[in-house]
Amino acid sequence: MKLHYQESGEGIPLIIIHGLFGSADNWRSMAKYFSRFYRVVSVDLRNHGRSPHSDEQNFTIMAGDIHQLCEDLGLDQVNILGHSLGGKVAMKFAAMYPDMVAKLVVVDIAPRQYFSAHTPLMDAMLALNLSQFTRRTEVDDALAESVPDKAVRQFLLMNLVSERENFQWRINLPALKANYPELMAAISEDKTFSMPSLFVYGELSDYVTEQDRQQISRQFTEAKFSGIEKAGHWVQAERPQQFKKVVEEFLQND
Repeated sequence: MKLHYQESGEGIPLIIIHGLFGSADNWRSMAKYFSRFYRVVSVDLRNHGRSPHSDEQNFTIMAGDIHQLCEDLGLDQVNILGHSLGGKVAMKFAAMYPDMVAKLVVVDIAPRQYFSAHTPLMDAMLALNLSQFTRRTEVDDALAESVPDKAVRQFLLMNLVSERENFQWRINLPALKANYPELMAAISEDKTFSMPSLFVYGELSDYVTEQDRQQISRQFTEAKFSGIEKAGHWVQAERPQQFKKVVEEFLQND
């Protein structure tokens, strides 16, 4: 599958992969910053953003999509950065194509299996009859009944688009829900990796525990860790300056 992507800057390629329900648009400010040093390629995963929809979705397929993009762009070796679901895709890409990865940055996710946390969000979005609404505020109000957290709603509503005066979800919600168990699966638990790796996590997040860090150290023998104070799961949005600093230092240092 040919993924939609946004590209800026020159130099060593840096591929950025968003998380579940996200898109390259979420990373524009970070991409702009890192494009001062790198050729930044921000992707939309399949069933997200402006990329094509598909009934199939798992980590092997998504890593293959990234590989096809690298081939299309003539990229032989890349730095790769992924947040949450994108972090797992980045780890799977490193497992499948280790010689292509110069440095790996994984943001607030571990390679282990996770359990259902997003199904209620997908159910809430699917339950809305979007043809009833004429304003985004009306959709927000309706979604608030099931998703009271305003920040989460604002993030989800970034996927709401208007076409021919009708609202629709840009992400492929039915496929994401059908393949959700695949998206929670563990990544290459029987393999070890020697490429330089940085695992960034929010100290207020429960996605990466001390036990996870021990497992990561066993799998990724060159792993370094950076806990960001006062940050939850969306580390890059909640503490952007600290995030830029730790990632830049890791990528710039030999």
